[in-house]
Amino acid sequence: MPIPMFVRRGLTCARRRRILVVGIAAAAVFTPAVGVATSAPGFSSASAHKVQPQPKAGTCHARGAGLYELPDHRCTPGLRNPAVTPRRLAATICASGWTSRVRPPESITNKEKRASMAAYGDRGRTSAYEYDHLIPLELGGAVNAAGNLWPEPDYASQSGFYLNPKDHLENVLKHLVCSGRMPLLTAQELIATNWVSAYRKYG
Repeated sequence: MPIPMFVRRGLTCARRRRILVVGIAAAAVFTPAVGVATSAPGFSSASAHKVQPQPKAGTCHARGAGLYELPDHRCTPGLRNPAVTPRRLAATICASGWTSRVRPPESITNKEKRASMAAYGDRGRTSAYEYDHLIPLELGGAVNAAGNLWPEPDYASQSGFYLNPKDHLENVLKHLVCSGRMPLLTAQELIATNWVSAYRKYG
């Protein structure tokens, strides 16, 4: 017995509603939540022997203050060195003296540091800041990219050493990476996303 036309139309509408509901549910499952990072830090091969351009003066705004300051993610998102890969750890960051061989000379970084301080609106003495790699060289950070460097507050102690909690975190994460207990990319993402939170957990 043939199905009446009005019944067929009703079934078609019901199927369309089911398809719509299923499609919405699938979108909810596969759409990333707002504010969740969906990509790893980028790469840069900017030369260590050439002064790199910095953001315009007054365009960068650090978060927090003092020794636990975070850079402006728009200006300093953190960038990686493409020469450092999981397969080349033994020949790069885990090799003794490697960072000293790739670190830019002060004749380059002193000029960049002053321009970076202007970008962040820092008016103090240059000696009160470390021109710091967000993703450190010890973890395969880009050697001389403006997107991986910023003027980090650093205060001298009475004994003449600098009190910098981020330096301690960098050493801990490097040890974890070189001992095979943490993937390289995990360490890079931890420190680039929020090094203060990483310090509270691993420092």
